[in-house]
Amino acid sequence: MTASHASRLVLPGELLGTAEEFVPGHGTYEEQGRVYAALLGSTHVDANDRSVSVRAVHAIPHLGEGDLVYARVDELKSQMAIVTLLSDASTNRAVPGTPEATIHISKAKEGYTDSLNEAFSTGDIVLAKVLQAQPTVKLTTAPASLGVVAARCHSCHGILAGGDRGLHCPRCGATETRKMSHSYGTLHAPLKARAPGGHHAGSH
Repeated sequence: MTASHASRLVLPGELLGTAEEFVPGHGTYEEQGRVYAALLGSTHVDANDRSVSVRAVHAIPHLGEGDLVYARVDELKSQMAIVTLLSDASTNRAVPGTPEATIHISKAKEGYTDSLNEAFSTGDIVLAKVLQAQPTVKLTTAPASLGVVAARCHSCHGILAGGDRGLHCPRCGATETRKMSHSYGTLHAPLKARAPGGHHAGSH
């Protein structure tokens, strides 16, 4: 492997080159003058400092304040929405353990919110920002770019379509209100399988 080689998938313990060729970077180790992969992932060579690193294929996302995440609304209480974290929005990697998070009513949207039913419905998929990562995860959907990105109709459970005047159902013609994200309807393909389905219909 040389600096001109393209990224490739490597296994732990795979030889990447000699210490004369590369400086060992993240995800690698040096042994007796040779540089090996320390984990399963793709190689990356930095031509500036001649370092080689391995980026994990199944890296577990570590959420921090300011990170964007996809989450599913599981329950609406008077003062907060309880959601399940689905993935890191920047990498689309699943959050392990399906951890729980909350969105306080004051963080659902800008201005006063009388009821969380104005912003969300059970089963909605939202794009949210992490306000607090430890000891519990707290989210906000208040900025205009954040909010619901996928939802189903209360009446017929068809997928709601977005528009300038809110959400409408192409199947039955019903209209509904949500705190919509600007990116409503552009949900990443890997998340579509987790989008709200008919199985939750009985909750309405």
